[in-house]
Amino acid sequence: MGWLGLDGSRALVMGAGGLGAACVRGLAEAGARLAVVDVDESRLKALRDAPALADADLRVFRADVATSEGCEEVVASAAAELGGLDVLVHAVGTNDRRPVVDTPDEVWERILALNLSSAFYAGRAAGRLMRGADGGSMVFFSSVSSRLAHKHHAPYAATKGGLDQMMRVMAREWAADGVTVNAVAPGYTETELTREYLDRPGMREEMVGLVPAGRLGTPEDVVGAVLYLASRRSSFVTGQVLYVDGGRTLV
Repeated sequence: MGWLGLDGSRALVMGAGGLGAACVRGLAEAGARLAVVDVDESRLKALRDAPALADADLRVFRADVATSEGCEEVVASAAAELGGLDVLVHAVGTNDRRPVVDTPDEVWERILALNLSSAFYAGRAAGRLMRGADGGSMVFFSSVSSRLAHKHHAPYAATKGGLDQMMRVMAREWAADGVTVNAVAPGYTETELTREYLDRPGMREEMVGLVPAGRLGTPEDVVGAVLYLASRRSSFVTGQVLYVDGGRTLV
């Protein structure tokens, strides 16, 4: 992976779940020095104990990144531990599938806080650091739900659509400072977030039937896109959403 130029780069990955953990493994393989944050201690322990990461330059932080204070603190702590910050990967997110009329305020507010507000707070904090240094790269996680009107996804879809536009504004404001800001938009991917949904009778087959590639995605499918956008190989690519969806958005 030397062609990516990520060896020795200082990367913060926010979210240690399926997609976040896959990004950690990919960045470690590319030689990055890593800080990882999650609110779930068991996820962080799983990364610390993973044989594939035994030789990785890795430190972990437990924090609630649904708040401005939590994001500011963890970005500052990670930069202090790493000696700066070159890469931010925001892989934090949640969903709660309900019809619009059955979605209570607290569900809307929780999804908004974790999926969108957290991305804004983290991007703002990282942007301040990167603009004052030698630039850097940010990769946020969007979704095909930012384009497709899936039923029972209103809060989630709203956050992903908002995230796409937010990162475009960040990209425009910071382009001259050498900071690239992009998003990866996975399609139907097998993760902790989707497992219960996909295990419903007939649901997996229905979802596969909607993907021209004929299968669901895996976290590993997404990693290549993240590594490219995190690297300086994509230094002239900013404000873009890269769909990793097996052709789902073509249908």
